[in-house]
Amino acid sequence: MSKKISSAERHKQLKNLTGWKEIEKGSALTKTFTFANFEEAFAFMTRVALHAEKINHHPDWCNTYNKVHITLTTHECKGLSAKDIALALYIDMAAFAFINPCMTDQSALIF
Repeated sequence: MSKKISSAERHKQLKNLTGWKEIEKGSALTKTFTFANFEEAFAFMTRVALHAEKINHHPDWCNTYNKVHITLTTHECKGLSAKDIALALYIDMAAFAFINPCMTDQSALIF
C-alpha cells in the first residue's frame, strides 16, 4: 500500500515540479499542458498512458483539443504519495520532449 507523504515532504517535492498546483488541501496535484494541436496532445497522452500502465499508477485527466488537464492523487492513501511525485516528474519530461523536440534526446522515450 502506498503511504501518504507528509506536508513537509510534499512542499519539498513541489520545488522539483514546475507549474503543478496543490488542490484539495494538498491531497492532489494538478497541471494543464498546452500543445501545438490535438495530434500532439493525444500523442503525449498516449506516451503517459503507456508509462502509467507500466507502473500501475494512472492520472485523472481530460483532453480538450490541444490542452491536457491532469490531476494526480493516490486513492488508496487518500492523498499524495511518492507515486504521484514520480509520475509528475515523468509527465513533465514527456511534455518537455513534445514542446521542445530539438532540445531533448528522445531515444529513451520511444515506445
